[in-house]
Amino acid sequence: MTEYPAIKLLPGRHRRLAQGFPWIFSNELEVPPEARALEPGSIVQVMNAAGEPEGLACFNRHTLIAARLLSRAVKAPIDEDFLAERLSRALALRQRLYDEPFYRLIHAEADGLPGTVIDRFGDTLVAQLNCAGAELLREALLAALDRVVGPTTVLLKDDSAARTLEGLPGGERVARGSAPGIIELKENGATYFADLSQGQKTGWFYDQRENRAWLRRFTQGQRVLEGYCYSGGFSVQAALGGASEVLSLDSSEPALALARRAAAANGVEARCRFEKTEVFQYLARLKDQRFGVVAMDPPAFIKTRKEINQGLKGYRKLARLAAQVTAPGGVLFIASCSHHADPASFLQAVGGGLTDAGRQGRVLQMSGAAPDHPVHPHLPETAYLKALTLVLD
Repeated sequence: MTEYPAIKLLPGRHRRLAQGFPWIFSNELEVPPEARALEPGSIVQVMNAAGEPEGLACFNRHTLIAARLLSRAVKAPIDEDFLAERLSRALALRQRLYDEPFYRLIHAEADGLPGTVIDRFGDTLVAQLNCAGAELLREALLAALDRVVGPTTVLLKDDSAARTLEGLPGGERVARGSAPGIIELKENGATYFADLSQGQKTGWFYDQRENRAWLRRFTQGQRVLEGYCYSGGFSVQAALGGASEVLSLDSSEPALALARRAAAANGVEARCRFEKTEVFQYLARLKDQRFGVVAMDPPAFIKTRKEINQGLKGYRKLARLAAQVTAPGGVLFIASCSHHADPASFLQAVGGGLTDAGRQGRVLQMSGAAPDHPVHPHLPETAYLKALTLVLD
């Protein structure tokens, strides 16, 4: 048995942990002097007020989330073998979900690896280690990945805001192989391209995979508009679904270049047009045009709790502008990746936008992220993605 230093929960503060909640906040702990000297991310044994063990966690006394639970078993060491078991379990699930090796392999706490996100692009992995515990286990994780997945390239993207909160440095590191740059990936029978080094987050948004396939069924013979198209995820699916024409908008020219490349690779470039623009302004200029399918997948409008009210106003405005260009009987898809916007508030904002546009609609589907982005049952905020598909009268 590995002896880890102990931290103790204050009286009465063990109940949430006992019920399955995986985080311990700094105001729930009694931290002895020896624990205060631990390197951020160190593995500790969590004890309740009676001195009984509750599990093993990574500990950072400098953050609000002071401890993140790794295991209820206190006798198993947190090492390469432990990480390999978690990776193997996650890999087996993804292999049941998808036939090709393009998916989110690890989704943090929901896959039992706090603060760790890993996306797979064939033999290339892009990882974000977003807490001090994940960073301290980096070399053991890389060794476990070699055993379980055998990647040729592992890129560590250390550019998240969460790392800053944890007191960790930013940047980008190639841990295995060489810098990957632009890479080809497969999704829903289509070919896409992602810039793993310069693109947003890990380079691709696998979370919308099922939503892209779902919306495709409505596109046959329709004029389609996609706002915030990034690398063409919804646009290429719409064209493959038989859209008569697809207009795609984004403010990033590098992302649009990848979208154009994807359209060409799938043989649909003749029906796709990509415009570099600010989406709100462009939608206002399109008010006299109508599209049978409109998809809006913007970046997060709400990054902190202080921005909730203003962000919901942004979603309401976007829904209004998008509704104004949706044809009668047409389909409007609108999404939010802001975890601060709860589903009820997002629905209310979108409904308000329809009213502002003088439109009525019916919700066909309320959806979230693809199943390779599982939700921890005791962390509802990890169900960050919310998507509404509506038919407008």
